[in-house]
Amino acid sequence: MKNYMEISFLAKSENESFARVVVASFASQLDPTIDEIADIKTAVSEAVTNAIIHGYDEDETKFVNLISEIDGDTIKVVVEDKGNGIKDVDMAMQPLYTSKPELERSGMGFTVMETFMDSMEISSILGEGTKLVMKKTIKSNKNKD
Repeated sequence: MKNYMEISFLAKSENESFARVVVASFASQLDPTIDEIADIKTAVSEAVTNAIIHGYDEDETKFVNLISEIDGDTIKVVVEDKGNGIKDVDMAMQPLYTSKPELERSGMGFTVMETFMDSMEISSILGEGTKLVMKKTIKSNKNKD
C-alpha cells in the first residue's frame, strides 16, 4: 500500500495540534499501537513547533507545509517552512541548544524527534527555510497478513 497526503497551514502555534491530529489520523491506516501513535504525534508536534517558532519572525504571515506518505509499514513525515533557515544544523541538534532562550525553550526538540522516530534528516538554507524528514516503521504491523 502506498498513500500520500499534503497540507499547508498558517505558521501559528494554535495549528500545531491540528498538524499532530492530521498525521495521527493518516497513520491510523497502519493500525499502530497507542505507543506508536503517541511517538508520531510527539515528533510531529516538536517539528511543527520548531517550524513556527524558529522558522519565521513574529510579524510574518507564512505557512508550514506538512507531507506524509505511507509505503508498506513505514510512515514518512515531512515538515517544511520557507523561513529563516538554521545557521548551524549540527549545533541546533545538540541537546539543550536553543536559538531563542528568551522564549524559555528547552532545546530538546530534535532530541525528542530522534528518540521517537526511526530516522530523521534535516536540510536547511539560511533565508530559504528548513525541511525535516522523519520516518517510523510500524512494528505492530509486521505480524499481520
